[in-house]
Amino acid sequence: MERVSERYARLVAEGTLEADSAQESVLAEFERIREGLLQPVKRGWFRRAAAPEIKGLYLWGGVGRGKSMLMDLFVDGLEVPNRRVHFHAFMQEIHSGMHKARAEGVEDALAPVANAVIEEVRVLAFDEMQITDITDAMIVGRLFEALFEAGVVVVTTSNRVPDDLYKDGLNRQLFLPFIDLLKERMVVHEMVSPTDYRQDRLAGSPTYFAPLGPEARAQIEEVWQDLTDGQGGEPLTLHVKKREVEIPAFRNGVARASFYDLCGKPLGPADYLALANAARVLVLENVPRLSRSNFNEAKRFVTLIDALYEAKVRLICSAAAEPEYLYVEGEGSFEFERTASRLREMQSEGWGREEG
Repeated sequence: MERVSERYARLVAEGTLEADSAQESVLAEFERIREGLLQPVKRGWFRRAAAPEIKGLYLWGGVGRGKSMLMDLFVDGLEVPNRRVHFHAFMQEIHSGMHKARAEGVEDALAPVANAVIEEVRVLAFDEMQITDITDAMIVGRLFEALFEAGVVVVTTSNRVPDDLYKDGLNRQLFLPFIDLLKERMVVHEMVSPTDYRQDRLAGSPTYFAPLGPEARAQIEEVWQDLTDGQGGEPLTLHVKKREVEIPAFRNGVARASFYDLCGKPLGPADYLALANAARVLVLENVPRLSRSNFNEAKRFVTLIDALYEAKVRLICSAAAEPEYLYVEGEGSFEFERTASRLREMQSEGWGREEG
């Protein structure tokens, strides 16, 4: 396996990456894990007895600092069974597996689901660990304990220090042992960097494209490809109050959806808050002119923009008109002035950049 530091240095030399001391400080942790994985695994009846214990890595820091990129460099060079997955998507798979197990009459529905993961991978890499749902909070401790005991190495990125996971959540005292487990079985590394590379990619570039047409479509596609490094995205399902909200494309905290996907369906504040928690950038396409004929869609759009604004999610948007001319007459047009103002503010360079 090629050293992560070697891959990083090569990309810097090629001009693909800029040298960043905060990023370089993490490379030794990835190398520690890589060297541990090179150690021979003794034969045994059970994998938990055969696999040497290797502490995982909990890499946290502000958005856009390159955490996901570094994890990709690490995972791409592995020669052991591994999987890289967004944490939200993984937990949704766990819940689906448990639902199926219960339907089959399995009493402990989590056990077979955890065992299936254990049989599949040696390294499990999560992007953007964040726990806001009580259903996740109540099972994640047992799940991770099973993974660690079986010798699965867990690497994760997060925007939050472990102690802030599920902060102010319902019955949080029951969740606290999971935080202790993370700190015991993983190295917690804060990546402190003044540079937000995701913001820098958008610096000086337009983020609102109007009117709709071939040019706007091409510009949106160019931004999407740049933000996802040409990798596109995978569908993401958000579970909100026992309902499913489908996001057509998602990668590394960047979501892509059409106006109809998010505002043409009966979604509400909780759905948009879940999206704002999962994404740091939203690429939203094909916002039409708003009027009495699509009043319900317009109300949802206002709620969506409020959720994105409050969460400081960066918005890339294609629309039928500039913000001030999207909703000029009919019921709700006066109230839309605040939304138009927010849309303008969200276009300003540096908007959404973390302070401190």
